[in-house]
Amino acid sequence: MLDTLKNKKNLIALVGASNDPKKYGNKILLDLVSKGYNVAPVNSKEKTIAGIKSYKNVLDLKESLSIINFVVPPEIGFEITKELVENNYDNFWYQPGAESKDISSYLIENSKNFIDDKCIMVEARLY
Repeated sequence: MLDTLKNKKNLIALVGASNDPKKYGNKILLDLVSKGYNVAPVNSKEKTIAGIKSYKNVLDLKESLSIINFVVPPEIGFEITKELVENNYDNFWYQPGAESKDISSYLIENSKNFIDDKCIMVEARLY
């Protein structure tokens, strides 16, 4: 799944994107956009984030997603993950602090691709 970062046109959904510059949901969004990545912010409370249209739910996105990146607490991320797995999404990435053993076990049981031990901002620097 790391190879997906090579093509910056691939769409990345950022679950937990934020307008608060103190939060990683904002830092990650701005970092990826500054590197030329195609990012769709997902936040149920915001209409736009950093001037980019925000989506209330990943399921609202009509385009095909290459990565769904999570920067929310694990208990929230797990509920969203279950909904997405039920809707046949495959590629999940959990930022440090967003991961959990329960999420990883669930994704393994459902044969889904995931990363739960790397920061997308650090990995994106390589491309």
